[in-house]
Amino acid sequence: MRISKKFFTRDVLEVAPDLLGKFICRKFKDGSIQRNFIVEVEAYRGEEDMACHARFGKTRRNQVMYEEGGKIYVYLIYGMYWMLNIVTGGKADPQAVLIRGVEDLTGPGRVGKWLLLDKSFYGEDVTTSKRLWIEQGSIFGKFFVKQTSRIGVDYAGEWAKKPWRFVLVERRK
Repeated sequence: MRISKKFFTRDVLEVAPDLLGKFICRKFKDGSIQRNFIVEVEAYRGEEDMACHARFGKTRRNQVMYEEGGKIYVYLIYGMYWMLNIVTGGKADPQAVLIRGVEDLTGPGRVGKWLLLDKSFYGEDVTTSKRLWIEQGSIFGKFFVKQTSRIGVDYAGEWAKKPWRFVLVERRK
């Protein structure tokens, strides 16, 4: 069952941990569909968040973050990796969740490569897309959510220490 628009129009700090255990689904050009559950995400919350791309206000690069939740925000880093973010919250309230890892695949660059992302995904709506969407998952019995500081945003000062990285961890017996 596909996740609805209402899920994504909530605050990023609610959406981010709720994405863990959901399935990210990608339909490729050959018609095949791959589903992997989400195991790691990071939250970025508004212009006041010095680690967020919206920290300098609305730009051509981040303008989709100012739209209503559910939109895809992709951007290229190091000239080779497309990073997948899902916009959350309401219109004019720039928030997004970075998908950092899926089952058997960690690192946001690797996720983008596995999904075969490119700039054509920018602004697409995950609630209606025929190429990329998120479905309900049911894996929580044997996992718990660990919260840590975000990775790779040391330039953001105190904002780098916010515990806005969420990781799905398997319970030990």
